Amino acid sequence: MPTLRFGAQDVRVLEDECAYDGHFKVRRLTLTHKRFAGGWSEPIMREVFDRGDAVGVLPYDPQSDSLVMVEQFRPGAIRGADSPWMLELIAGVVEEGESDEDVIHREAMEEAGCEVSELVPIATVFPSAGACTEQVRLFCGRAEDAAIGGLRGVAGEGEDILVHAVPREDAMRMLAEDSIPNGHTLIALLWLKSHFESLRERWC
Repeated sequence: MPTLRFGAQDVRVLEDECAYDGHFKVRRLTLTHKRFAGGWSEPIMREVFDRGDAVGVLPYDPQSDSLVMVEQFRPGAIRGADSPWMLELIAGVVEEGESDEDVIHREAMEEAGCEVSELVPIATVFPSAGACTEQVRLFCGRAEDAAIGGLRGVAGEGEDILVHAVPREDAMRMLAEDSIPNGHTLIALLWLKSHFESLRERWC
């Protein structure tokens, strides 16, 4: 298995300034880093999208063999004739002082009226490390209850969310048909495909 050659100590940030501060933030970094051939790079400037970390949970109900998923509009997905509404797991940004578990319980209730328990870690990922500082930590949780068919979301945040119960076999079919364009959800469903048997043994 390959071992990464460099670490955090092999980057020097020379300047870190705020380029934009609105609904999200953009930082402008001037930095240098060690090179594989030896020595240090010339200073380079990069803008990075700084939106904080996020946590996502894929609620699974072992009794009905179904997933609680949410459908909502995503402005970044406006592209030609493709629909910018996505079927996703539940996720939210980590606020100051919150644990990952705090975020999961808050967002599950806000987005889906869903109670979750017995969280199982899936993965920790950087969705777009070339341009964004966001780290996303993903979990699978046992769904205890949910507002299936309900309209949810925080009105003050412009959220308009529809809650779905998706049979696991349907979710796997969508996965096979490349019908899950949301990266976090794709990772979680691939994990579920590989770990389904052990999860059923644990929760049934």
